[in-house]
Amino acid sequence: MVAYLTEELVRRGHDVTLFASGDSVTRARLVSVWEQAIRFDSSVVDPWVLHMAQIGVVYNHADEFDIIHSHVDYFPFPTAHFAKTPTITTLHGRLDMPELKVMYDLYPQAPLVSISNSQRAPIPKANWIATVYNGIPLNHYSLREKPGDYLAFLGRVSPEKRTHVSIEIAKRTGIKLKIAAKVDKVDEEYFRQVVKPMLRGSHVEFVGEIHEHEKDEFLGNAYALLFPIDWPEPFGLTMIEAMAAGTPVVASRRGSVPEIIIDGVTGYICDTVDEMVEACGKIGDIRRTDCRRRVEKHFSVESMTDGYERAYRKVLGFGQTRAQHFCSP
Repeated sequence: MVAYLTEELVRRGHDVTLFASGDSVTRARLVSVWEQAIRFDSSVVDPWVLHMAQIGVVYNHADEFDIIHSHVDYFPFPTAHFAKTPTITTLHGRLDMPELKVMYDLYPQAPLVSISNSQRAPIPKANWIATVYNGIPLNHYSLREKPGDYLAFLGRVSPEKRTHVSIEIAKRTGIKLKIAAKVDKVDEEYFRQVVKPMLRGSHVEFVGEIHEHEKDEFLGNAYALLFPIDWPEPFGLTMIEAMAAGTPVVASRRGSVPEIIIDGVTGYICDTVDEMVEACGKIGDIRRTDCRRRVEKHFSVESMTDGYERAYRKVLGFGQTRAQHFCSP
């Protein structure tokens, strides 16, 4: 999301400085404290050192910018509190951990952007200035009007994503399931003990983690995307990626799902596994063109950037768009 937003802001004529790893590719001015993305650098023992160092560099240059847009959670709050340049923070994760209340109570004036309205529920009294839905480049996804012959699961193998429920749904419907997902270290036990034994049947294929450019074909050729989550999903990017390719979504009624999916139009919102199984039998009633139109109208990079420009103007007190000096860590 940071990359998509940065490039669109530059395209619109804004002067943007991106604080990110040195291997980032961007048309903005790039400033980094580490040459490689932390996730892919096995030499990094304590990644938080690099996060804090980068925040320090940002605020050492704060006077150069009109606004700082943070995507690194609450970490900049103590520093931003003393800076003259305003900082807005987009929160991308779940907010229902009780200890988070301490931080948001300590900095109640920090301007926050949610990525769904439901995300706000645990801290409703925080200084929310906008909800801006995530957006994706529409040219990365091709509308496929004819459904494929398999169900898709895309994302991360984890208990809260309920990969095992997707496998159960596939078995009960008799429709093949393809799982394109990574397994993080914290979820290895769940994968080994719960998911892996369920992969023995011929109805499921574990593809593993796929690259960004492979998502279009994987999702577009699917019959439906299964999204049987059991956690307060802040957004759910795979839902709009699937819909952009014309693929309906069968999802649990949790978190942002009712804000993203139109029940009976772009997929089905379900309360039980039985309902999800039943919904798979009704996918033929969904027009795949409606799925694509939903993304075009509400979840494009352009609509996301429009939302952030409004948020910037609100914080800066400007009534109309003009080119600004932005910083995005």
